Amino acid sequence: MNHIERILEEYPFVVLDGGLATELEKAGHDLRDRLWSAKVLAEKPDAIMDIHRSYLEAGADCIITSSYQATVKGFMSAGYSKKDAGRLIKLSVKIAKDAVEQVMEKSVDNHRPEPFVASSAGCYGAYLADGSEYSGNYKLSLKEYKDFHRERLELLAEAGSDFIAFETFPNIDEGLAVSELMMEYPDIHYWIVFTAADENHISHGEVFFDCVKELNGKSNLAGIGINCSRPEFISPLLGEVNSFVKQPLVVYPNSGERFDIGCTCWKDESSKADFLQLTEEWYSLGARIIGGCCRTGPEDIRKISSYRKKLMV
Repeated sequence: MNHIERILEEYPFVVLDGGLATELEKAGHDLRDRLWSAKVLAEKPDAIMDIHRSYLEAGADCIITSSYQATVKGFMSAGYSKKDAGRLIKLSVKIAKDAVEQVMEKSVDNHRPEPFVASSAGCYGAYLADGSEYSGNYKLSLKEYKDFHRERLELLAEAGSDFIAFETFPNIDEGLAVSELMMEYPDIHYWIVFTAADENHISHGEVFFDCVKELNGKSNLAGIGINCSRPEFISPLLGEVNSFVKQPLVVYPNSGERFDIGCTCWKDESSKADFLQLTEEWYSLGARIIGGCCRTGPEDIRKISSYRKKLMV
């Protein structure tokens, strides 16, 4: 089922959740590990459940699983068996689906769509755990990209995933490889979102306009867009492609704060974005799936949800 299409039939746009890893850090979890949030998936899955619930309670229609940095090779390099790696990747789907079930059982809001789960699949650079998703300084063959993503995709599908979020892609080659791979899974819908270097380019240097042109109209592709990037890049990027793109546009940027590699900390908190104002702007430019990434939280998602309610009055 194309859940985005289902929701857009009745609602102006789809409300995504916000940052997972930074919310885990805020709750006191140490993510300084190559597994990043997947470390918490392995050690304290209830903590992930709590964050999923907080976003659903804030009005999110879509929960993205904690499998972004969860790969078989990544878990095995951290000392887990192949069997345990597969079990944990599948667990990410169960946790998210259980969170939806628990929240919706208690929900008294009859004016919201049935939420769905998008299983996260980070780019190859996320597996490298060296920040390559923001540079794209790696190159695999078409077969190597497909084999890398297929291994996790098979596990997510076995766990009942019918929607995949391919996230933080820095180059078009990996995106095209995934779009070819997904032709083998016609019953699973997906989106591909890139990281942006500026108002025109994705992180590896390709022009966003060209990337969208190449992916536009691909089979079972349910969305194209930008995530984990500075909010000020979003409107110019949307403006470049909203006149011709066939799929709904997906945006979930960072909070606006700057990550300082030197201190491995976030700075410029005064630049934190106003997601109420930005949601109005992005919606007017064609965004139909809107949420947040690093350093955004339930309060930001609540603002996004409130704007949708305003549109429906």
